[in-house]
Amino acid sequence: MFRLWIHSAKQIVQVVSNGERVLTGNAMKNVSTLESDDVNKGYSIIVDHKGKIVDLGRDDEICAKYKKEQFEKTLDATGCSVIPGFVDGHTHPVWVGDRVHEFAMKLAGATYMEVHRAGGGIMFTVDRVRRASVDELYTSLKQYAMKMLRCGSTFAEMKSGYGLDAENEIKMLQVINRLIKDEEVPLGVSVTYCGAHAVPKGSTAAEATEDVISNQLPQIKALMDSGDLNVDNIDVFCEQGVFDVDQTKRILEAGVEAGLAINFHGEELHQLNSAEMGAEMKARAISHLEEISDEGITAMAKSGSVGVVLPTTAYILRLSPPPVRKMIEGGMAVALGSDFNPNAHCFSMPLVVHLACVTMHMSMNEALVAATLNAASSLGQSDRIGSLEVGKQADLLVLNSARWEHIVYQFGSHADVIREVIKDGKIVHTNQ
Repeated sequence: MFRLWIHSAKQIVQVVSNGERVLTGNAMKNVSTLESDDVNKGYSIIVDHKGKIVDLGRDDEICAKYKKEQFEKTLDATGCSVIPGFVDGHTHPVWVGDRVHEFAMKLAGATYMEVHRAGGGIMFTVDRVRRASVDELYTSLKQYAMKMLRCGSTFAEMKSGYGLDAENEIKMLQVINRLIKDEEVPLGVSVTYCGAHAVPKGSTAAEATEDVISNQLPQIKALMDSGDLNVDNIDVFCEQGVFDVDQTKRILEAGVEAGLAINFHGEELHQLNSAEMGAEMKARAISHLEEISDEGITAMAKSGSVGVVLPTTAYILRLSPPPVRKMIEGGMAVALGSDFNPNAHCFSMPLVVHLACVTMHMSMNEALVAATLNAASSLGQSDRIGSLEVGKQADLLVLNSARWEHIVYQFGSHADVIREVIKDGKIVHTNQ
């Protein structure tokens, strides 16, 4: 018996079909697609009981190999296209309270750092997270995770970073770990420790650096070693007035010693050459990169570090977008993330993909690669997710359109375009 047979699809977008784990540079322009030119014949995907794709091909070929009685569930995708589930490469989803008042400040011309100095920004959320209970934080996170799923995300990176001390950073990481164990929320998660997200009130950057390295990380490592906490990545907000390049490097090195992969904020508001530093450290991923230099692009292309660009941030803060065309032409791997947080309240990857195309001049193919395979690669997950290939998890979207591009073209209409969200071969959301 098999878990699922999806049949009669007009189009299946595999993204890649030869086991590629990441696409760089011009290779991002092309996506592997199976498409029928016969209205009476389509394509099928077979999913086993482990939630993995075991076969895909033309309907007639599949029907010759399997019997309908072998499937627990069949799904008619006539006239539909199928794409991999979106992978959100960068989110800050554990918080309570909102910062809607700051949006008015930004519209009036206040910069990110001006809002920060006025007592808003990250510190505003830190105060509320510290006062919140685990249950309050979890209730909020669970709601957001389910909304991400309905928007087509089947996997997301999730950060701590609104605690800024050992007790509250651990509390946030425990909340994310609780989500992973909750069978009611079938969203895949990569966990990131971001204790160096800001300098706590009453502290200096140097003191905060020492606290992260000598106090927070050892406690987190102990919980990881005991099996009480799962953490995958280490993040630092490397920025002028926050953590400088040397302090960032020290924290990242301590994270690597604790067994964490490097995935940090760099070159967002000022060009500090953190991209070059991260590339030298073989960072798995560096996010933002609005101010990356030509030398930083070259270094990241050479190191294989994935650049995770965040269209919503540049849009909301009215920043110059990162030079994505230069990145791609320079041979980098580019991924996408929503940067969902109280400052950028967007968890919809279809909207992110659209913004990437319009504001960052990505083609739709490039943006799809960035939101699936390359985002998975930025999290070390592209061996399991990010494309529709035999052996990979059946994380996919069935779209109410014969061509997949409608998920980008129909701006803001993804609730109608996405017919089913399927995670591990199970339908977890449908608008039928």
